Order: sequence, then C-alpha cells, then structure tokens
Amino acid sequence: MCLESARYGAMRWNTPLSDEHAIRLLERFELLPGQAVLDLGCGSGELLIAAVAAVAAAGDGGCTGVGVDLDQQLLERGRLRAAERGLGGGRLTFVRDDARAWRDPGDRVISIGASHAWGGTEAALRGLAEVVPRGGRLLCGGGCWETAPSEAAATLFGTSVLPLAEVVRCAGATGWRVLWLSTADQREWDDFESSWRAGRHAWRSAHPDHPRRLRSSRSSRPNSPSTSRHTVASWDSAT
Repeated sequence: MCLESARYGAMRWNTPLSDEHAIRLLERFELLPGQAVLDLGCGSGELLIAAVAAVAAAGDGGCTGVGVDLDQQLLERGRLRAAERGLGGGRLTFVRDDARAWRDPGDRVISIGASHAWGGTEAALRGLAEVVPRGGRLLCGGGCWETAPSEAAATLFGTSVLPLAEVVRCAGATGWRVLWLSTADQREWDDFESSWRAGRHAWRSAHPDHPRRLRSSRSSRPNSPSTSRHTVASWDSAT
C-alpha cells in the first residue's frame, strides 16, 4: 500500500463522525425506496453505502446511489466495500469526475467535506441547489467555527471556514430550509485525528527504509476548525 492510500487505511470516513451520529443523520435524511441518492465528493463512499444499504435492508425494492470523486484509489475502495455489502447490480456506481461539474440530480444528495470544490460554503450551497430538485434533501457537512478562531487558525484557513451562525445564514440565503443541524463532539474529533494518523504510522512501520518515511514522520495534519457541522436541509423554500 502506498502512503497516499495508507492515509485513509484506518478511517471509515474522512470526517469527524461516529457510527451513532451517522445513523441519526441518515434517519433525518429520510431516503425512501425507489429514490436516487447522490454523493458529491464521496471519497470511498462509506456514508453513501450506508444509506443505500439501510434502504435495501428494509426491503421495498431499495434505492440507487452514485458517488462522484476525483480520487481513483478511494473510488476503488468504495466499489470493493459496496460489493462486500452485496450492493452490486447497478445499485451503486462510483464515477471519477469533478463534483462541481456534476449535473445529474438526486432525490437525496450528500456532500461532506467537499465545499472547497466549489470555492467555499456559500458557493457550495448554491451549486448543490442545482442538483437537488425542489422538495429534495441535502446532507451537507464541513468545518465551521463555534467560537472565534485564533489569529494563527484564521490565517491558516482564511475565509474558507465560516462561523456556525454564518453557515446557517448562507443556507437561508441560497434557498435552503435547515431541517436539522448537529456538530461533531470532541470524541468524534479525537477519533478522526487519531485514525488519520494511525494509517500513516502503520505505513511507516511497514516501510522503515523508504525514502518518504522520514518526510512523512515530520508532517502533521493542520490544526482543524473548532468543529464540523452536519446539516440536513430541504430545497423547498421559495426564493
């Protein structure tokens, strides 16, 4: 396994999110049999797989899902995970493409940690409105500030990370009605950061003489925003 793949080797999803929290989010998502779910910036598509698997387990015909990302290695991982869950036969498709350029809509759309593809939170919310039909739902997640950031953190992230209140304002300004909002807790952040590092540590242990080992041991994940918000929103307000 290369270092790039190892980064995510110990992670289920690339966001501070517990299994319990993910289940609650998907319950609010209200994905129904026969609907199509789209995940833009899906990575390995773990949340997409969980959503489609939950509907399949309930019977009634299930639903279909499409995951879009530029990372071919993560897409391959998603395809393998989907096959392991018995979600073949066209139920789940993973496509290498730019999330920002995607135009095929979904009844339910997921976009977690991908707002940078559009250039920031507000631009992402505007762009995502183009692929969610009126009455559809969006599960959107990303970093935000719950308290004022330090000068160093503000310099590092610039204007790409917004205060939580500003995220809510942007949602309304771009035509979304927020149905449910939650933030990651400290344990979720701890697990997220630790699992990210665990993959790198495992790779270094397995490759003690590799020339990239020393460089990777010196690198560290940048300080993260104070929290990550996960929002279920409906595109059903008149604007």
